[in-house]
Amino acid sequence: MDRWVRDDRPDDGWDDGRAERTGQTARNSRSTTGSRSPSGTRPQAGTRLGAATASRSRTVPRPGAGTGPSGSSRTPKPLPPEVAADIRRAADTATAHHREVLVGKMEDAVAAYDRNRFQDAVRLGKQVAAEAPAVPAVRQLVGLAAYRAGKWREAIRQLEAYGELTDEVDEVPALMDSYRAVGRPKKVADLWTDLRQRSPEPEVLAEARIVAAGTLGDRGDLPGAIDLLVAAGAAKALRNPSDRHVRQWYALADLYERAGDLPKARELFLRVVRAEPDAYDVVARLDALGPDSPRRPRRRPAARSAKAASPTTKAVPATPAKPTEPAMPTEPDGDKL
Repeated sequence: MDRWVRDDRPDDGWDDGRAERTGQTARNSRSTTGSRSPSGTRPQAGTRLGAATASRSRTVPRPGAGTGPSGSSRTPKPLPPEVAADIRRAADTATAHHREVLVGKMEDAVAAYDRNRFQDAVRLGKQVAAEAPAVPAVRQLVGLAAYRAGKWREAIRQLEAYGELTDEVDEVPALMDSYRAVGRPKKVADLWTDLRQRSPEPEVLAEARIVAAGTLGDRGDLPGAIDLLVAAGAAKALRNPSDRHVRQWYALADLYERAGDLPKARELFLRVVRAEPDAYDVVARLDALGPDSPRRPRRRPAARSAKAASPTTKAVPATPAKPTEPAMPTEPDGDKL
C-alpha cells in the first residue's frame, strides 16, 4: 500500500523507542536502538532512528471538507480516493452524512500527524477505527501516531491489526520497537526471525535489525548486538551512504560506546557527522567522548650485542686462577762473630 502520510519515525536505533523513548518513557535510560536519540538519550525501544519521508497522493478536494484538528480554519488535505472509499464502504450502515463525517475525521487525523500532533491523531483516528476497523489505512495511521506518542500498547494493537489486514511488513520495525518498549524481547526476536524470511525492502530490514540489536543490548548482550550489525555490513565505510547506513552507524557507535570501545564509537560517530552533521544528537555524543588522545610512539627495544643475539655463541669459562705458592721461609741471620 502506498504511503500517504508523512512517515518520518522518531529519530535508534537505537535508537533503542528512540525519539519518544529517548527522552521519556521506555527509552529514557542511558542503558539504542539501544542507543541514544537526537534528544540526547539513548534511542531504546520505542522508536526508530528516522525513516524516509513519503509523499501523500494528491486527490481532488471533497466538497465541504472540515477544519483542522485544533479547530483552525486550515483545510486538511483530502484522503486518497481509495482510502475515503474504503471508509465509506466500511460504514455502509451509517447515513451518508455520517460517512462523510468519518472521512473528515480521518483527514483531520492525517493533518494532525503531519503537524506532529500525535495525541490528536490517535484520538481522531481511533474514532474512525471504531466504526471502520477493517480499513488498513486507518489502523496504520493510528498505529504510527500511537508509536510516535509513546503509547506502545495502542501502537501494538493497531499495527498488529494492520499487518493482519494487509500481510505487509513495512511497519514491522515499529511493531518490534513497541514490543521492545513494553519488555517483550521474545516477541521482538520472533518478529525479527519472521521478517528475515520474507525478503523485505532493505530499508525495512535495516530498521528492524537496529531494533533487534538494541533489544540484545537491553539484555546485556552487547557483543551479540554488535555482531548482529557488523555481520550485516553496518560498520562499512561508504562514500555516499544512504539514510539507513547513517542510522546503522549511529546505532553501532552507541553499542561500541556502551561496550567501552571508545575509539570505534568515536570513529562511527564521526562518520555520521560527516554524512549528516545535524543527525540526531551525534555532535553532543562526540563531545561527551572527549578529544581523541594521540597515540604515543612505541619505543624500540635496545639492540642486543652480537654475542647475546647469536644462539651459537657459547660462553667461555673463565680460567681458574693458579693457587699462590707459599713464600719460602728465610733463614735467620747467623751469629755475628
